[in-house]
Amino acid sequence: MAYDLIVIGGGPAGYVAAIRAAQLGKKVACVEADRAGGTCLNWGCIPTKALLKNAEVYHMLTHKAAEFGLKIEGLSYDWSAVVGRSRKVSDRLAGGIEYLLKKNGIDYVRGFGSVEGTGKVGVVGNDGSRNLLETKDILIATGCKSRGLPGLPFNDKSVIGSKEAMNLAQQPKEMLIIGAGAIGVEFAYIYNAFGTKVTLIEMAPRILPVEDDEVGDALEKSLIKQGIRCLTNTKITAAVDKGTHVELTVEGPKENGTLSAEVCLVAIGIQPVLPGGIEPEPELDRGYIKCGDRYETSIPGVYAAGDINGPPWLAHVASFEAVQCVEGLYVPGHKPRKVTNFPGCTYCHPQVASVGKTERALKAEGIEYTVGKIPFVAIGKAIASGEPDGFAKLLYGKKHGELLGAHIIGESATELIAEMGLALDQELTSAEIHATIHAHPTMSEVIHEATLAAEGHAIHF
Repeated sequence: MAYDLIVIGGGPAGYVAAIRAAQLGKKVACVEADRAGGTCLNWGCIPTKALLKNAEVYHMLTHKAAEFGLKIEGLSYDWSAVVGRSRKVSDRLAGGIEYLLKKNGIDYVRGFGSVEGTGKVGVVGNDGSRNLLETKDILIATGCKSRGLPGLPFNDKSVIGSKEAMNLAQQPKEMLIIGAGAIGVEFAYIYNAFGTKVTLIEMAPRILPVEDDEVGDALEKSLIKQGIRCLTNTKITAAVDKGTHVELTVEGPKENGTLSAEVCLVAIGIQPVLPGGIEPEPELDRGYIKCGDRYETSIPGVYAAGDINGPPWLAHVASFEAVQCVEGLYVPGHKPRKVTNFPGCTYCHPQVASVGKTERALKAEGIEYTVGKIPFVAIGKAIASGEPDGFAKLLYGKKHGELLGAHIIGESATELIAEMGLALDQELTSAEIHATIHAHPTMSEVIHEATLAAEGHAIHF
């Protein structure tokens, strides 16, 4: 056969799987319809972080300059340059992925891939050309796309998804955002920082509903303070696209009536993108490909990894699954691992990051635990950096002292969570984390202090 493995999809699961298989000496092809890096690199994780950094810098200069002894007159911004910077960042990294594919001897095939029987992948090129590739194994890593709201279809203008939100030619004066998960919250922060009047609508009792309750409450207070209107526990009973603007009728404790804005961002979730013409069709679960312990589908010789498998829809989980699948195929004796503990991050300001169980989950499961909670205001580096808001909240098992969950809201939360992920994976106890010296002054001291707080003897609070 021409290939040992053909990967359909070049995102965080696809390109990682292709490179790992090539490292193991396999002949590999990667089929990608758009550009290497997938949604994450081109229209998701990376460009949004570039926009978020722009927003954070502008917000700091407009709201905290005096605190740092800075005097700025006539400060302004160029929206096209803001958006342009994020595109340049994505283009640079996409080029880097394409270089890595070439470096590892992987055939990078541009076009739409389809599974056309055992060991056969069809590719329709952007020019309409058709090609049939043969392989021993096939890995589907086609990911997901934004899910629309019934009755309010995307039109790339007044009703948009996350892809359009990061590439709007004109900054809207007002924006309605449906859904206060990570995507909705991040875009709320970005647009609000540059002066757009933002209303965030969430049907759950609090924003970031999958996070710890205290974290969600704290972030909502912060966003409201920044000028974002947060309508939680609010249902949308009617939605009308007027072309020039969108009207939403809502019911909730804070608002009952009709809201209007020139742009409505729908951030209610994502839906799977299956490759074309899979024969025979794989077994699905709510539209996602169902996989076994080795990431195998119901079709012999066809595997799947990443968002196409269903939640959690995270780039780092997709890459983890890709490596596990490939090593299960080509490393003798390797038993693939399934994802159990994974960090979740939201990159607004303040940042939010978590891993493991929430208090809500521990109570529901009847697990006894202790809580160690320390505010950043107790940490010297946070005060010196002008970032005293937020806290770290660590949950430890009451009987053995093992880490059960970690929840952080504040500066560098998304960087600090890695230590907690390692601790959770290795079943470290509060005593072991307490015994680990955390450098002073660093933000990481909040982990050390929160651990001491769980033991009942915090030093600095």
